[in-house]
Amino acid sequence: MNDADDLLARIQNISRLSEFNQWLALEVTSATPGEVELQLQWKKELGQYNGFLHAGIQGALIDTACGFAAGTLSGNVLASQFTVRCLRPAEGQSFRAVARVIKPGRQQVFSTAELYATNDGVEKLVATGDTLLVPVPA
Repeated sequence: MNDADDLLARIQNISRLSEFNQWLALEVTSATPGEVELQLQWKKELGQYNGFLHAGIQGALIDTACGFAAGTLSGNVLASQFTVRCLRPAEGQSFRAVARVIKPGRQQVFSTAELYATNDGVEKLVATGDTLLVPVPA
């Protein structure tokens, strides 16, 4: 295994510790220093009353992706604040969250994420978000 594989395996193992991530069936598909990508397959339990991905789940994906991206540089982190902007109804067979660290720091880490929905092979941006994270001791 190389360093990139080790980092991906470490973030995947962290994700497996979360029962919420397990319930979502969240998959960490990529992890490099400062960047993470997550995948989620649609299931009706994740929808709101109109059948779109619930905004709370969108927020959870953005928060998780940003936290994992920060974790690739800073170790354990906690969200201090996060913002989600829902741009259109999140309708798709699968969803992909891509996060990257904007500014790492010893006391604060700033990260951003984009959430995409894929439907019949067409991917659309459905939400964006920003997160302020605080490094915490292991």
